[in-house]
Amino acid sequence: MPTPVNYSLSSAEQALYDNVTEYVRTQFNRADNLLDDRRKGTVGFALTVLQRRLASSPEAIYQSLRRRRERLEKRLQEIGSLAANQHSLPDNQLPLFDGEYWDDFDDAPAEEAEVIEDLVMDAATAALTAAELQEEIAILHDLERQAYQLRHVIQTDHKWTQLASLIQDDEHMVDSAGSRRKLVIFTEHRDTLRYLQERITTLFGRDEHIVHIDGSLKREDRRVVEDRFRNDPDVHFLLATDAAGEGINLQRAHLMINYDLPWNPNRLEQRFGRIHRIGQTEVCHLWNLVAAGTREGYVYARLLSKLETESQALNGRVFDILGQLFEQTPLRKLLIDAVRYSDQPDSRARLDQAVDHAVDREHVRSLLETRSLVAQTLDLSEIERIRADMERYAARRLQPHYIQAFFLQAFQSLGVLFGNENLAALVSPMFQPRSGNRP
Repeated sequence: MPTPVNYSLSSAEQALYDNVTEYVRTQFNRADNLLDDRRKGTVGFALTVLQRRLASSPEAIYQSLRRRRERLEKRLQEIGSLAANQHSLPDNQLPLFDGEYWDDFDDAPAEEAEVIEDLVMDAATAALTAAELQEEIAILHDLERQAYQLRHVIQTDHKWTQLASLIQDDEHMVDSAGSRRKLVIFTEHRDTLRYLQERITTLFGRDEHIVHIDGSLKREDRRVVEDRFRNDPDVHFLLATDAAGEGINLQRAHLMINYDLPWNPNRLEQRFGRIHRIGQTEVCHLWNLVAAGTREGYVYARLLSKLETESQALNGRVFDILGQLFEQTPLRKLLIDAVRYSDQPDSRARLDQAVDHAVDREHVRSLLETRSLVAQTLDLSEIERIRADMERYAARRLQPHYIQAFFLQAFQSLGVLFGNENLAALVSPMFQPRSGNRP
């Protein structure tokens, strides 16, 4: 039973949102002028990640702006010998995001996606000269100061206030005896996960009732956390990134909150599938936090509203095929179009039409009928076994850029005396896709 939870930004939050979004839009427009389509895609990916972190938490956007500013400053220092307006910036050997790469990234395991996001988001820039890079760094300095002020001085966070109210006051959070039920809270970013752990600990006055799973945990450690959450009666909260959305059974809980909404609907379906599984005996409840007044929040609010309407008409089955609704136009494209163009009336109308088409009742019925044809040929135990196998195989798959990131970190740990860019230049050719067929 999914429930949208809308909240509004404070004036300080809205000011930061508007300023960071304007930076993202400006850099997108600058990237559009790049001749290299794959580099253009890489910069677009970095800006997309930054916009998502803006919506996540004050901590996530502050840390993201700080790391990006520091990384670009380091790059500027490394090319300091170049004349400001006479030489273009050298390539920094980042993964190149063409259309096929986006498809691979969407299907990649969550921990791999976290590695690539951190690698690209901090370093990809549309700047072509040292002067342009200096200009971008100055903008980042201003945004970082504004984010720091919001996070550490003003300390206003309406999203957190909404979550705190929900976990304290909602009737579903406790059972008939007054004991607190187990709750899974999903976020997309480790910065936000740590932030929520701090806030929830302060709210309840202790931290032993909280466990967490993110991509930095080894798989055996995740199993330990999973076991504690399932079996320890004193553990009430599991904070998780999408690393817990694959291959882990959280059926001991039937309550879930999406603190962040992923821009890949497959992730949304995977998250809910951790508790809404075959054998679940309780009614599952899901809350989705949405800042409906933001550009991307507007799209998600409309989508969730349409999903709720169609779900009621189709006995709740819509959420079983979320990942298939946007095969024609990816949801991430609609969301970034909203960020870039939704202040234009004709663009807003196109976005509305695209969302409405994706959740059109006949379209949904067709997808559900296709799913039912498969289900009719297999019993429930066989379907569950196949699903578990698919999740396990996906978790074991290593993409080339993940291997690259591993080698870079290993070389640095072993004391190889090269800079990051030189290391990347040595390693990257091994993992770049060949022309023609992809490896």
